[in-house]
Amino acid sequence: MAKRRLSKQQQFRIRRIQAERTERAGKREQTIDRQLEAGELGDEQSGLIIAHYGQQLDVEAREGEHKGELFRCFVRANIDSLVTGDQVTWRPGQERTGVIVARNERQTLLQRPDNFGQLKPVAANIDHIILVIAPEPEPHDNLIDRYLVAAENTDIPAVILLNKADLLNDHNRAPIEALLNRYRDLGYPVVVASAHHPDAATPEVIDELVRNRTSVFVGQSGVGKSSIIQTLMPDTELKVGALSVSTGKGTHTTTTAKLFHLAIGGDLIDSPGIREFGLWHMTAQEIEYGFREIRNVTGNCRFRDCRHKGEPGCALAAAVEEGKISPQRLHSYQRILQSMEEQQARGLTTETEGRRH
Repeated sequence: MAKRRLSKQQQFRIRRIQAERTERAGKREQTIDRQLEAGELGDEQSGLIIAHYGQQLDVEAREGEHKGELFRCFVRANIDSLVTGDQVTWRPGQERTGVIVARNERQTLLQRPDNFGQLKPVAANIDHIILVIAPEPEPHDNLIDRYLVAAENTDIPAVILLNKADLLNDHNRAPIEALLNRYRDLGYPVVVASAHHPDAATPEVIDELVRNRTSVFVGQSGVGKSSIIQTLMPDTELKVGALSVSTGKGTHTTTTAKLFHLAIGGDLIDSPGIREFGLWHMTAQEIEYGFREIRNVTGNCRFRDCRHKGEPGCALAAAVEEGKISPQRLHSYQRILQSMEEQQARGLTTETEGRRH
């Protein structure tokens, strides 16, 4: 299946942004060259990107006399996009500044598409993704599955964490337990916790989840990602967002991915709240691969072009009848495929209309 095409307006905006970035990069390179000629930059050393702020990044020194300290750094123009969690080689400058001269090889990379069809890196060198959900805002399997599809396609293990367990009640407990059990049956670890009621999960359970690992928290706004980090790191000041009274959705708090060190060992990366995790940049085969119980079944359909919507001899329908695939997961898979196709069709339609005018 073809990738989504961009309209002429989107293509023009991307070219303009790239041209502006190239111009800024050229000016930065001139400044860096002057610093090198003047001997204002120190020796190369290893560093870790803690946060990203526009064209500058906070780099933590990993060696030398300033080990553990932060430096606000620029990036040399020949280096690909850098994200929180990247390990880099950099040179210190004056007044807590520096220049990143190389990026080390990444072990893993989590990405999501932006509004222009371009993949945007979120975080690098992650050991696992912690997908946070809560009774409020109401968790939906389709949103969970979008994150899991992304995790499966990047080979990053995923853990589902139900936060705010104190909000479980007679009305929502049964459907949420059924939801969690579907993922337990698929082999996904599920942890239940509450930042305000620690009895829902002992601190040792949360500690064990993140200890000596680099973890990234994802999930829609309002589920309590920042509150969990606040519990793990009580001395860290974070903005904690509340649910919007009118919509029941969360208000965005974190504005950039940021890495935090844990006293027990390990790192946490807190990413901006994402209400909808778009997957329309993926192929149908990648969506299929993201459903671990579906990817090994689709090749058994009677017809090669089976769309898994009631066609005779559909292996997925048979697997549902046999209890090997849940109806909810099949429905979610079909919804994601349909959403992806609609997004791509809108892109093609917009481009065609642009040509007519």
